[in-house]
Amino acid sequence: MHPFKPLLPLTTLLTLATAGPAAYGICQAGCSAVVVACYSGAGFTFGTVTAGVGVPAAIVACNSAYGTCQAACAAVLIAPTP
Repeated sequence: MHPFKPLLPLTTLLTLATAGPAAYGICQAGCSAVVVACYSGAGFTFGTVTAGVGVPAAIVACNSAYGTCQAACAAVLIAPTP
């Protein structure tokens, strides 16, 4: 009888590592740097424009890209790394 044989399938999980909070933080910092550059390119300062009817299309595009980038970072948080 092999007492550890039932645990053998679980050992395959030990070879994976999750990118985790460090990679997520790096990704978020990259997204923030890009959105600040996008706002600057449009002639605005990130964090000073409120949503409303008069928001320029460039700012809406920056915000949309920022949201997409943050969603990709969420995938980085849970993605396994070899």
